[in-house]
Amino acid sequence: LRDNMDELKKAGVDVLGISTDKPEKLSRFAEKELLNFTLLSDENHQVCEQFGVWGEKSFMGKTYDGIHRISFLIDADGKIEHVFNDFKTSNHHDVVLNWLKENA
Repeated sequence: LRDNMDELKKAGVDVLGISTDKPEKLSRFAEKELLNFTLLSDENHQVCEQFGVWGEKSFMGKTYDGIHRISFLIDADGKIEHVFNDFKTSNHHDVVLNWLKENA
């Protein structure tokens, strides 16, 4: 999303990311990756649980609890307009922009 922020902003999209990492770690990550959007810390995963994105995951045969990579398009009134849960980070911006164009 970082590399397409101008196009997303033109479409009226404000981007926020959320992670269960501590703010200090997120700050270092944002600086290292030159992020141009805000990362929020949800250390106790309360917000993640409210949005239904905290749960069991599996990787290399092991299961653990973590955040599922899901994006929400939320309107100005706080209503969820769309849930994006089938994307790769490499095409995420295209998925969002295409949905916006199709549903304008």
